[in-house]
Amino acid sequence: MDISATHVKELRELSGAGVMDCKRALVDAGGDMQRALQLLRETGLAQVAKRADREASQGIIEAYIHGEGRIGVLVELNCETDFVARTADFHQLAHDIALQVAATNPQAVDESEDATADPDALPLLKQPFIKDPGRTVAEIVQDVAAKTRENIVVRRISRFELGA
Repeated sequence: MDISATHVKELRELSGAGVMDCKRALVDAGGDMQRALQLLRETGLAQVAKRADREASQGIIEAYIHGEGRIGVLVELNCETDFVARTADFHQLAHDIALQVAATNPQAVDESEDATADPDALPLLKQPFIKDPGRTVAEIVQDVAAKTRENIVVRRISRFELGA
């Protein structure tokens, strides 16, 4: 099947994947853009799983203040290289996670942490993402990890509320 450069460019802009990956996905999907996006996502998730054991020691600490200073959040988001830590996608992910923490007040990042205050509360990574409730926070993190081709880890979260 002959895939035009315009279609490859469009898929690349939608997915952030490489040119050859986009072309291969379009060929495999028979030119169907939505199916190609799904194939890229599946391929990216498989690559994320392979990178899960890599050390993520670079990253940023995102600070977010909400409600005229009534709620404050700190999120430590780690990746493998400082190059990825400086990308717009990584910064947006850190900001989105901080918004999630401010809105939902999770007691833990994942199940491996002790959630002493409320054992029935969902950990951060299991929560529905506030900007897209059909997906979890973990899926959003995996999407950025697939796009950057690095292991990304939400290391720590902290939420402060005035008077709480």
